[in-house]
Amino acid sequence: MTEIRIVGVIGAGTMGNGIAHVFARSGLRVLLCEVELRLLDRGLETILKNLGREAEKGKISLDEVDDALKRIEGTLDRGALADADFVIEAATERFEVKKTIFQELDKIARPKVILASNTSSISITKLAAQTGRPDRVIGMHFFNPVPVMKMVEVIRGLQTSQETYETVATLAEKLGKTAVEVNDAPGFVSNRVLMPLLNEAMYAVMEGVATADAVDEVFRLGMAHPMGPLTLADFIGLDVCLDIMRVLHEGLGDPKYRPCPLLVRMVDAGWLGRKSGRGFYTY
Repeated sequence: MTEIRIVGVIGAGTMGNGIAHVFARSGLRVLLCEVELRLLDRGLETILKNLGREAEKGKISLDEVDDALKRIEGTLDRGALADADFVIEAATERFEVKKTIFQELDKIARPKVILASNTSSISITKLAAQTGRPDRVIGMHFFNPVPVMKMVEVIRGLQTSQETYETVATLAEKLGKTAVEVNDAPGFVSNRVLMPLLNEAMYAVMEGVATADAVDEVFRLGMAHPMGPLTLADFIGLDVCLDIMRVLHEGLGDPKYRPCPLLVRMVDAGWLGRKSGRGFYTY
């Protein structure tokens, strides 16, 4: 089994900085790669803030915060990932974006290095086919917020080898996560079940069945969900929800996965949820 000491992470956004955080906290060196300095700086600031929050809660010491920060190196040069023993991308949830990244990584990374995607819905099999190492491509889907959530969906593409799966499942456990094995299909398990729920909640609002507050209250108080589906959609990002619903609709071909027209209109308006200051709620 390949020894992993240096991890490359592509993308310093919400998921990417969280992934870098947990790798560094677990003793691994991290090369955090972004396309713009402002995005890289924002990601590094978020890691510093979140590590500090863990220290305040007594989960880690201040020395451990310093050690974790020293293990993270930010870069705008994707070529620096040639030093990595494992690479995971956490870029935009669009196939064309990820396709380009995997084609480039295949040229940069050493032949035996595993290439993983944090995608929440896109086909691992299709991404693997963009490389000359399809047996070493896998899905490693973390959940937000990454430092807190304990599960990782580990997704096998059609070509993924058993050795690759075992290496990544072991790596997830080293991070203190539980690896759940899933086969490649649109949305995998998590979003194939979750996104239609959020989408149907949006239909309920659009059709005047209830307000967003009322829909969420039904799930919080009646079904013991920690947050209602529309609050959760705002937290995830309505643009991300729409991208995933489109992957499900196209990939499975069933009209039940059609994105809610209200969701489409809100994304068109730039109402993306918490990150834009407005979604089903105002922030």
